[in-house]
Amino acid sequence: MKKGLLFSCLILAATSVQAAPISLEYQGFYQRLKQVNKGNYPLIEIAFSVPNKDLCRVKSGTITTEKETFPLTITAQQRIFLPYDGKLKSDRALVNLEIDGSADNCSIAMQVRAKNTKQHYSQTEVSEIQAEMNRMLYDMQGFPMRYFSNDISGLNFEFSENDKVLVTIDGKEQVVKGKLRLSAEQIESLVKLEFDRKPLVVSPWTNG
Repeated sequence: MKKGLLFSCLILAATSVQAAPISLEYQGFYQRLKQVNKGNYPLIEIAFSVPNKDLCRVKSGTITTEKETFPLTITAQQRIFLPYDGKLKSDRALVNLEIDGSADNCSIAMQVRAKNTKQHYSQTEVSEIQAEMNRMLYDMQGFPMRYFSNDISGLNFEFSENDKVLVTIDGKEQVVKGKLRLSAEQIESLVKLEFDRKPLVVSPWTNG
């Protein structure tokens, strides 16, 4: 499955679940978290979220086993923070989401992104983020990552959709709306990158 220039891969479809709350096996999340945690990725992470919040709004969430229940942290953007815990996997835990709306409009997305964002970047910092993303995606080859065996095309610096952001690249100013996209070639040649505010997300730019 390709999601164009934003690397966002649907990994667990909730459309097969018709009742509320939506319940998904923690094991599916654990396997992806394991792939990330066994590597050395100090700058990047994977994030799970529920897109399309206008039609599928998450009210709350829990992880449950036969004996225990743990609350989940879910942001206003509907990012879901999940622990990396082998005991939850062995206990066959479930991820439960209370939603407003139909389960037919709900899905879980996974995105590779930088752990932190900044207003000012050197060329070395941007290149290191890009290199780690390439390495993570290579390490995660296999379904559904088989389409991403080649290096990424560059990076997306994402802001709120309608934000007009002042960007300065090596002293040259420009205004972008919602997103700045830099190719690998641009990243290689730049010296300094500056924004008038921090990006919300830095993610891979993938062709396809």
